[in-house]
Amino acid sequence: MYDVNSKNAQDFIHHGEILETLQYAEENKDNLELISKLIEKARKQKGLTHREASVLLACTDEEKNQEIFKLAKEIKENFYGNRIVMFAPLYLSNYCINGCTYCPYHMKNKTIPRKQLSQEEIAKEVIALQDLGHKRLALEAGEDPVHNTMDYYLESIKTIYGIKHKNGAIRRVNINIAATTVDNYRLLKEAEVGTYILFQETYNKENYELLHPTGPKGNYDYHTEAMDRAMEGGIDDVGLGVLFGLEQYRYEFAGLLMHAEHLEAAFGVGPHTISVPRLKDADDIDASEFKNGIDDDTFAKIVACIRISVPYTGMIISTRESQSVRERVLKLGVSQLSGGSKTTVGGYNEETESEGDSSQFELSDTRTLDEVVQWLIQMDYIPSFCTACYGLGRTGDRFMSLLKSGQIQNCCHPNALMTLQEYLMDYASPTTKALGEKLISKEIANVPSENVRKTVAENLRLIREMNRRDFRF
Repeated sequence: MYDVNSKNAQDFIHHGEILETLQYAEENKDNLELISKLIEKARKQKGLTHREASVLLACTDEEKNQEIFKLAKEIKENFYGNRIVMFAPLYLSNYCINGCTYCPYHMKNKTIPRKQLSQEEIAKEVIALQDLGHKRLALEAGEDPVHNTMDYYLESIKTIYGIKHKNGAIRRVNINIAATTVDNYRLLKEAEVGTYILFQETYNKENYELLHPTGPKGNYDYHTEAMDRAMEGGIDDVGLGVLFGLEQYRYEFAGLLMHAEHLEAAFGVGPHTISVPRLKDADDIDASEFKNGIDDDTFAKIVACIRISVPYTGMIISTRESQSVRERVLKLGVSQLSGGSKTTVGGYNEETESEGDSSQFELSDTRTLDEVVQWLIQMDYIPSFCTACYGLGRTGDRFMSLLKSGQIQNCCHPNALMTLQEYLMDYASPTTKALGEKLISKEIANVPSENVRKTVAENLRLIREMNRRDFRF
């Protein structure tokens, strides 16, 4: 039976509960009275259950859908303001022993060049990323017990944190690797990893097993219960996500929210982030062969419904999506954005890039980081390179309590302005710098506390005139 508190994957992601939820949503998709009540409940910014949210996702009334989009925008701005956190993926290795049918890293693919970065090559990649202006990385690797060991990951994290180049430094390393043991998660925590990210791919167990015919990833329960083990290992910032296109989107939506509810119930803190990648073409993968693809309108509504259902979580959109799609969903809930990304192993530095195409998926947004930053500024967003909460130990329930209380505006807003100032001084093009300086001058007035506002103004001066860096609130 469905049990949100259970540590058993098939209890907290209960197939029968999802089917009943989808039936309930279908039966009520035109129930305007219920939909209005759910929108009003969501307006209190305490979230919705997976069943309530599924009704809104299924809603067919255009006027109500516009209310949903408007509310998503309001909630996103209330919790995260106009800040957009910037990051980049760093692919360490594409060796993999799994047989995932949607990923070009699958073991049977003999055309993709295989590569694992050495520590020297990682250092070159990190310097290249620092020269772009990045402060936050998400490490990516396939699953291979020979090449991609925990010792390798730990050494890589140490290498990355140890590189200080000019004014550059990577201040937060998140990691997206295969499900592992509690002991290994403890080691990652000791290595000062930020968020542990693991996409479920699909919550439908039967389909999951078909999509993962070989390799350890095919163990649905072990994979789905990974976040519980990560939490038990001390990693209190975890990132969920599904790969939309593998299963019917309403099923995945319900499962994703059930997973968030489980973490909240079992550990007192929900997911730090939720990612919403869509299946894309890759080396030997034709996305059109999968019959569950979703259009841009449906994708936008999924983002909006996640935002009002889990208002506290950060939402991530990658360069899988085009500029126009990313611009649309930024307004509906997305709070983190990659820029200038490479999905090849060694893609940031010419010396480390592998021969041939080793990318995991095709990019839709190929702009440079500076172009993305300038684009955000022109839309009155603050590109933020802030990692202060991680550096000051505000993770897990400590971060969530700050966010839910509204006090985050006196921390994240000034931190975003100061890290943007750093970027403008060290990496920005002249046009981006001019636009950014104008935005910062305007946004200082939006810092709620007068004392904090005065400190921010002084710190901005020290960044510009004294070459000081890494101020934190």
